[in-house]
Amino acid sequence: MAGIMRASAVMASGTMVSRVLGFVKAILLVAAIGQVKSVSGDAFANGNLLPNIVYMILLGGMLNAVLVPQIVKAAKDPDGGAGYINKVFTLVVTALTALTALAMLAAPWIVWLFTVSWPQDQRALAIAFAYWCLPQIAFYGLYTMLGEVLNAKSVFGPFTWAPVLNNVIAIAGILVFIAMYGADSNGLRTPGEWTPTMIAVLAGSATLGVVVQALILFVSWHKAGIRYRPDFKWRGMGLGKTARIASWSLATILVMNLGGIVTNNVINTASGQGPSALAMQNAWLLFMMPHSVIAVSLATAYFTRLSEWGQSGRMAEFRADFSASARQILLVMVFASVVIIAVAPFISKVMNPGASQDLVGDFTIVLQCYMLGLAAYSFLFIVQRAFYALSDTRTPFIFTSAQVALLVVMSLGLLVLPKNMLGPAYALVFGFTTVVQALLAVWLLRRRIGFIDASRILASLLLFIIAAVPALIVGLVAMVVSVYFFPDYGMVAAVALAIVVAALSGAAYLVTLKLIRSPELAELTDFVSRKLGRNRS
Repeated sequence: MAGIMRASAVMASGTMVSRVLGFVKAILLVAAIGQVKSVSGDAFANGNLLPNIVYMILLGGMLNAVLVPQIVKAAKDPDGGAGYINKVFTLVVTALTALTALAMLAAPWIVWLFTVSWPQDQRALAIAFAYWCLPQIAFYGLYTMLGEVLNAKSVFGPFTWAPVLNNVIAIAGILVFIAMYGADSNGLRTPGEWTPTMIAVLAGSATLGVVVQALILFVSWHKAGIRYRPDFKWRGMGLGKTARIASWSLATILVMNLGGIVTNNVINTASGQGPSALAMQNAWLLFMMPHSVIAVSLATAYFTRLSEWGQSGRMAEFRADFSASARQILLVMVFASVVIIAVAPFISKVMNPGASQDLVGDFTIVLQCYMLGLAAYSFLFIVQRAFYALSDTRTPFIFTSAQVALLVVMSLGLLVLPKNMLGPAYALVFGFTTVVQALLAVWLLRRRIGFIDASRILASLLLFIIAAVPALIVGLVAMVVSVYFFPDYGMVAAVALAIVVAALSGAAYLVTLKLIRSPELAELTDFVSRKLGRNRS
């Protein structure tokens, strides 16, 4: 347990720094091109959409599901898995290069698929951004491949710290853009005002950051003793099984992208009239911050052990680790959702520098609606990892397809709403379909392995929800009082008020958990006490 916690701490620290810088990058981007009702901001978001989709899919399951269990298994070979790594790495890099080339050729049609309702000038701007951003696909894939091999070797830090460089470079690029062309926090710049140089500075610096993020991991490979030699001889290394596992992940990618075409077109109908592509992406960035810092870090550290138990058939240990990780993730994610709902007005103020109060309010509502699905999304993440550890990518395809189908149907129904309500409504629909997906995934996991300690997980979740009620009340009251006494707060005051409200809400959550004697809180407290005592001695 201590080893997992240390690994989680290393990853969480890197992820936290990266997310904070990502937060700064998003704020500066909004200052540069606007966000809510910004046609230029939505054009950039859609031009950069496909690389982000590929990255989230690769990081969220594709290479993770295929590689880590197989590398753990191949590590038992006399060469420590080096031959397998060389062959798979060569295969993945070749495939990603071909995919990137095809995407570049098809850029106009790809952008059109996601922006059917847009006027020609706005779509042309998005296509211009896409040509600069699409090369990110190959380097996101390279970064993920390099990082997953390191994770399989239990070298966790570099994978989570490399994005820091990416964000630093991207931030520098945005600052240069603002210095050269000025800020546009209300998104008033029209597509016709953009020049090729403006597009190159903004989108080119974003791509440069991704390139550096990937290539820096070769240094970590060298330090870890991993020596890569290109190997195109893909026969006879058990890649047939890997390909079968990957086929289901590829099918999942196809389903998610088909669904994404529909849902993104729905969201893009609100461009210029309400929260649309860029606002939804930035709300998602904030949604993913607690998930990435806590859930992903903890689940990634557990995943290597789950893979070991799954590949060796030690199901008692597998179930114990699954239960522990699920309960710990839920403990933190329920708390995170409550806190962010309470401090959302202050976060929105920071995320929309210089924007009008109406635009800030629109973003606040979207963010609060997204947070309702946070705990379910993070819980689903560890359930997916349980299947991947068993080399089962078919079952995740089933419950992902069910969620995508439901999301598509419900999203199409949102087209009857006023455009300024479409963004918040989509966030609520996404949360609902994620809860349905999580319930289906748990049921399928129980069918797969039998006992999963479901009653204990459910009992813990109920305790967390009970504790969340007074925490939410305290947080909302503190937020209302703060706004009443400081109605004209600026960005610095917004940060200070957010910290105060979060602290009060967090204290209410912890005190309530203590009063109702949550076992998970006691485990966490004991662990922290032991670590502090060890550090003092």
